[in-house]
Amino acid sequence: MRQQPLHIGIVGCSAEGAALCFRTLCAEGPGLMGTHAHPPVSLHTPSLADYVQALERDDLASVAALMLESADRLQAAGADFLICPDNTIHQAFDLVEAHSPLPWLHIAQVVAVEARRRGLRRLGVLGTTWLMASTVYPRALQALGIGCMLPAASQRGEIGRIIMDELVPARPRPQSTAFLQRVIGDLQASGCDGVVLGCTELPLVLDDGNSPLPTLDSTRLLARAALRRALGLEASR
Repeated sequence: MRQQPLHIGIVGCSAEGAALCFRTLCAEGPGLMGTHAHPPVSLHTPSLADYVQALERDDLASVAALMLESADRLQAAGADFLICPDNTIHQAFDLVEAHSPLPWLHIAQVVAVEARRRGLRRLGVLGTTWLMASTVYPRALQALGIGCMLPAASQRGEIGRIIMDELVPARPRPQSTAFLQRVIGDLQASGCDGVVLGCTELPLVLDDGNSPLPTLDSTRLLARAALRRALGLEASR
């Protein structure tokens, strides 16, 4: 008799990233489990406005409290472990992990492991202004000996605006995608050999087909790591 897969809990933040993560779990589950099959999945998220207000105050304690509220609700729903398809709020992860009722997969650590597997040595990182100002990716990448570079300071504000004003509400504009492609081209010219799509909405407009550099799609990589964890195909991190 086949062992039952673990129940995945998604700690959501913004809708499009959480939805892409959920769809990936359901779409790629059959490849590992058989037709129509995927592990049990539960999702909880408070209002995005609550997260944004806390981030604007630089109040990571409140961000952590929102994440832990979701963790508690997902434990009550039967989840065995947690993932969060939002890079930005991983700034609060150190405040969350010690108090969480369940173990987590860390999105940046998952991306770093994949980058090492691919032999990438220096990555550009795109994300919200909060994410790009944080240590989330530098710390995870440097722990595995991988270099990290941010877009030019003059570009970061526009990247953040595109994410929050266009991608989060699912209203992308072609000229904004073209701007992001130019940013990645600049990172390539500066010696990067890959780019982290460090906002879970960025894969909605960027992929290996239109990016000057190979992409590390944090949303789908996290979902795939969760599938493997749920099926016992690799040890939890």
